[in-house]
Amino acid sequence: HHLESAVTDGLSFRADKRFLEAILDDVNKTRGGLLADGTSLAYSHLVLATGARVRLLPIPGAELAGVHYLRSLADVEAIERRLGEVAAVAVIGAGFIGLEFAAVARKLGKPVTVLEAAPRVMARVVAPELSAFFDETHRAHGVDIHCDTAVVEIAGRDGQAAEVVCADGHRVAAGLVVVGIGVIPETGLADACGLTCDDGIVVDGHGRTDDPAIFAAGDCTSYHHPFAGRRIRLESVQNAADQGRTVAAAIAGQARVYDTVPWFWSDQYDVKLQMVGLSAGCETVVVRGDRAGGKFSLFHYREGVLRAVDSVNRPADHILARKLLAAGISPTPEQAADADFKLKDLLGAASA
Repeated sequence: HHLESAVTDGLSFRADKRFLEAILDDVNKTRGGLLADGTSLAYSHLVLATGARVRLLPIPGAELAGVHYLRSLADVEAIERRLGEVAAVAVIGAGFIGLEFAAVARKLGKPVTVLEAAPRVMARVVAPELSAFFDETHRAHGVDIHCDTAVVEIAGRDGQAAEVVCADGHRVAAGLVVVGIGVIPETGLADACGLTCDDGIVVDGHGRTDDPAIFAAGDCTSYHHPFAGRRIRLESVQNAADQGRTVAAAIAGQARVYDTVPWFWSDQYDVKLQMVGLSAGCETVVVRGDRAGGKFSLFHYREGVLRAVDSVNRPADHILARKLLAAGISPTPEQAADADFKLKDLLGAASA
């Protein structure tokens, strides 16, 4: 239905067409793209939204039946079928994808073991305080978590995954192994077009690449973010949608710099995590709410300035934090920790 609507709005969709490279005719000042079937496609502006591909597990046995990655609808359907057939599940990687799947498998009654190479769960994306909370939450639901654990092999029987072998010799029985060890930005087409790539397709604040007629948006891009103060690559629905809008505006002659404060979310069991800002590099964290009761927010400060807020089952805090960070308003750590202090009053004071 979405596709039919798009076509009627002046868009065309060409399935099974592989774009090979961009071609610039300096003589006629025309641009076009060479497709794999030998045809070409003229354009005035080209947008690369190639996304990312899963990072593959580089160990013996990774090709066995029962080893799955979670990226596409086909992956979901294959995992769902396998889940109903096996006695136990292993998850390699304790990021958002791995832990969200672990929660689903546990709710379905399957024994689940999570194996993570880093010292703590979700180490790449959240602060230690939040890692500790989710580690406790999963263990309380019966998940067996092993951090600081390297996986060296998936042993099989009759071509089917049977055990995950760890570097320390520990073996985990599992007929289904779900791998979530990150993604790699799809930059092959950008490379073919001669564009600069560095952990993604390098773009400016408008989503424009080295070539002024070629833009990029989403998981495949790397760019200097004003809020972060450095070059970053984000993997999120929010980033893909907002950066896509920024690119569309630039092409339409309404250029605006992409400076949206990043936000994310994750649902695990009955826990809703909502994050805004970037906590990496923050040296001070303040708890607001009931940590023991599972309803709290973590306010992260760098050099005394609020840079991120992680909210667990406190959606009102998340909405308020998005407004505060977007407006550049920073409550003091003492104000954030004081449950009686109304943070929303700071918004009113700033607009007065």
